[in-house]
This record gives sequence, structure tokens and C-alpha cells, in this order.
Amino acid sequence: MRPKTMGGTDAAPQHPLLPDGGRSRLDRGFSTIGARAHVPREDGEQARRMPPMRLLRHDDLVLLGVGPRRLATALRTGSVVKVRPGVFVRGDAWNAAKPEARAVARAQALTAVSTIPPVVSHETAAAVHGLPLYRADDRERVHVIAASGRPGAAAGVIRHRGELPDDHVIELEGMRVTSLVRTVADVARTTTFEQGVTITDAALREHFVTGPGRYDFDGAEDFRQRVLEIVRRAPHGQTRARRVLDFADGRAQLPGESISRIRLRDLGFRAIQLQVPVAGPRNTTYFVDFGLEEITALGEFDGAIKYVDGRLLDGRTSSQALDEEKQREDWIRGTTQRRFARWGWPHLRTAAQLGARLEAFGIRPLC
Repeated sequence: MRPKTMGGTDAAPQHPLLPDGGRSRLDRGFSTIGARAHVPREDGEQARRMPPMRLLRHDDLVLLGVGPRRLATALRTGSVVKVRPGVFVRGDAWNAAKPEARAVARAQALTAVSTIPPVVSHETAAAVHGLPLYRADDRERVHVIAASGRPGAAAGVIRHRGELPDDHVIELEGMRVTSLVRTVADVARTTTFEQGVTITDAALREHFVTGPGRYDFDGAEDFRQRVLEIVRRAPHGQTRARRVLDFADGRAQLPGESISRIRLRDLGFRAIQLQVPVAGPRNTTYFVDFGLEEITALGEFDGAIKYVDGRLLDGRTSSQALDEEKQREDWIRGTTQRRFARWGWPHLRTAAQLGARLEAFGIRPLC
């Protein structure tokens, strides 16, 4: 009997606590819970599927001959991590996972041990949908929505009271999860402006960016109106949600671009264009993240990971990628004759820090 999995492949995972990885015993009936997590990509695509993070139940470990002492040692050394009471994961997989992947794993662990499967919601649902979690304070707890008459929340769970229409709940990654439209509505109402914009930008980007420089404005507006329809029925957070939805724009390709746009607005820039096309060599087109039109300047958020992540280098060395980016920037500067600035995450902690970075290039708002 091959092991049962949820959301992953059915190949038996090696066990970190046993000789030969525990494969022989796994083949005799050990079951695992597979948590395959959505992880936002740094290069602008919405989500990258990672190898499944397999969650192990306490009873499964007992069947494999892992007793309390051995488990305690593994937890102490970090070779195994407890996701929630009675559910564990290999330490190397956990340490390599991004926060969004861990949020998905926690949600699947909760689902696995619950008599009645919960409806995962808010920031946790956003992670399941493959959306980025920017500075989410409660990533270590699972957000769920439950009917008002249900008992209180379990440990590690944030429970939101309320009823859910059937069309607001879908099945995804082996869990019951709020639909994308409902998730965006809930996040926009309840999180910070930065978190709400980052998640809403990503949802719009996933569905309405149709190619380089192409954006389905009509489709994005229809999505926004469907979110607002849900928001209008909510007792709290309507003003906050409208502010997020008015500002959101799926042409922001990365969370860093979403936060950059917020900081630029806070600095006083108003005519901010996104994905500005610049004619390149040999009939190509370059797209620049930001056009600050009132002062005829250009700017780009520079995620340094694209110079070191082999998945994004596409066979190039880091030095080749840097050289190509320099040539691109030189071309843009030369053909547009505009001031051009780059910045990264260290400049986005506050609007003042981004303002200081732009000042170094002679870029400042008119007001």
C-alpha cells in the first residue's frame, strides 16, 4: 500500500529519524500529509510550486518506531519541527521554506487534525492562493472563518466570526479556502494598507496582466467591483478596503514595486506611471517600473535576488546578468534623456529613506 498524500505526489518521503530514510516501513503503510505550498516568485510571476513539504502525524512516527525520546532529540536539534501539536515536518524543508509556504503548511496541518475541516481565510488564504505576505504579523497563526455559534479558536488559530455563502468557499491544496475575491475583500478590510495593497496588486497581476506591457483594465475593474460588493456587506473596514482597492494596480510586478508605489505617493509624487515602455535595440521594448511624469524621471525597484537566483539567471552568470542590466539602463538613459534612479528593499523602510535615495539622483516631487 503506497502512502496517502494530500496535495503532493505519492512517492514515499524519506524519514529523517530512521536508517534508510524509513522507506521500507513507509512502503508498508505509513501515511503522510503532503503540504505543497504556493510561493510568490521574485521575478514577477505569481507563484512558484515548491517540492511538497510533507507533514508527519505523531501516530505515523510511532508506527515508524520513533518514540518520545527520539522525537524530543530531533526537535531539540532542529532535524524535525513541530508545525502544530501532533504534526511535524523535516527541519531542512521548513528552514528552506518561505513564510508563505510555512503558512500553507500550518493550514494543512490544522485541516488534517480537525474533525470538521475549517475554512481558511484572510492572510492564510492569500498564501494558499499564491499571494505574497508582506510583514504579516500573524503568519504563525492560521486564519479561519467560522459560524458565530461555533466554539472558540484552537491554539495557533485566529478565528473570524461570520457566515460564508457557498460561492465564497473553494477547495484548494486539499483545504477549504475562501475564494480569491472573498480573500481579497477580507484582507483589504482587516490588514494594514501596505499588506492590503501588496496582496491586491498580486491578485490583479495574476489574472489581468496578459503579457509584457499588457493589462486588462476592464477585467481588473470588474474584479475590483466584485470585491467591493462583498466589502459593502461587511460591518467593519469598508473605508480601509476602499482605500486599498482605489490604489491597487496589477501592473506592479513584485511586492517591492507595490511598496515603492506607496512610498512614492507618500513623498508627494502624483503622476506615477507603471511599466513605462521604452523602445530598445533591434525592435525590442524595455519596460521601466515607474515613470514620474511630473518631473520626467524614471525609477526602478531592484530586487537583488535576480542577480543570484539561478532560476532567474536563465543560464547566465551573475556578472553577465549585471552587465546586461547595465547596458539596458544605459540605453534607457541615453534614449530618453531622463533622470533614472534605482532602489531596493533597504530604501523602502520609510518614505524618508526612499526620498533620500532619490535626492542623490536629483529626483524630488514638485510639491
